[in-house]
Amino acid sequence: MTTNQAKQQTRTLILGLGVLALIRPLMKITGLIHIFGSEAIGSIAMIILISIAWILIVIKKRVSNPIPVLVLAGVSYAAFAIILSGILSPVLDGGLQGPLTNPIALVSVFITNIVWGFVLGVIAAAIPYKKG
Repeated sequence: MTTNQAKQQTRTLILGLGVLALIRPLMKITGLIHIFGSEAIGSIAMIILISIAWILIVIKKRVSNPIPVLVLAGVSYAAFAIILSGILSPVLDGGLQGPLTNPIALVSVFITNIVWGFVLGVIAAAIPYKKG
């Protein structure tokens, strides 16, 4: 595999992990989050499940340095979630709502997901597996 192919696979992995995490807001929008009993419990459960999935995926893919990959996955998820909110809030709520309407919230979404990706990256890096 060439260096360019490896970089492309890493970019695809990062974007794919970001898209995977969209399951939580989509479950909230569709009401499926309530299968856990309440929205709060459902959100926490989905965050835990997505976190486990991210860690298992980077292990399965033998990512050599999971910290930057998962930090960037957090950034991609933040961007996707903000775009999704910008598209769906006018349709579902009749007006733009969410982080796009508040600069502090916008920055907060990115910071929160960068920290989330960093913590998961540290956990993945601490798990002994054959890194590629």
